[in-house]
Amino acid sequence: MLFDAHNHLQDERLDPWRHEIVSLMPQTGLAEMIVNGSCEEDWPQVAELTRQHAWMRPAFGLHPWHVKQRGSEWLTVLRSHLEAHPNAVVGEIGLDRWIENPDIDTQLDCFRAQMALAVELERPATIHCLRAFGLLEETLRSIPRPPRGFLLHSYGGPVEMVPAFIQLGAYFSISPYFAHPRKTAQLATFAKIPLERLLTETDAPDMWPPDDLNPHLLQTTDGAALNHPFNIRVSYEILAKIRGMPLEDLQSSIAKNYRTLFAF
Repeated sequence: MLFDAHNHLQDERLDPWRHEIVSLMPQTGLAEMIVNGSCEEDWPQVAELTRQHAWMRPAFGLHPWHVKQRGSEWLTVLRSHLEAHPNAVVGEIGLDRWIENPDIDTQLDCFRAQMALAVELERPATIHCLRAFGLLEETLRSIPRPPRGFLLHSYGGPVEMVPAFIQLGAYFSISPYFAHPRKTAQLATFAKIPLERLLTETDAPDMWPPDDLNPHLLQTTDGAALNHPFNIRVSYEILAKIRGMPLEDLQSSIAKNYRTLFAF
């Protein structure tokens, strides 16, 4: 019973392999995955993909990378998708100072509006954050938050901030990318996060594992690496290793945490 709490299966980079992925994923032991939209253009693709497969759950949100391109009616369109899909998560939303020329004020406006929608519709949220963890914590403290909580996906913040985020309702997901040697410090953080607040993800087609842990290597025609959704097993394996626990026990814990946050 594996759960992928965050990916982008609708991403056009996966077009050559999507049919094969969809055909084979249920055979891997996957119970459910959450397919996250990032902008108005891909929300219909997420809706259609998840409509066809009961083991996929949609998430609709405006990613901070796309706030400058949003339409004037983006929030109304977002609401319509969420209302049409009662099991949909609000996401992927968030704050990002890593991108070039970030418009933080606009990101904050969009983030607050989407969190308000999650509260109103009683949905959990999936949050992206890069180089803005202090601002994220400050913002979360100042606004209503979804009663079910929210996911900090591929959490890259400091371990010192984990208790404060938990107090605000956070869960934390690990991706296969954290198996890279340069992510050793982040693995140490995941070793200290309370077990009842942990989830697993792939973030496919991004956040691929190192080659020696990547049994499902995907590459674009120009040689760029992509992450395969099959690599959800890698997330479980590296998390079980750093937690020092049997894989079967971890799977049970992740299933319970996933249902607590997302099974509404």
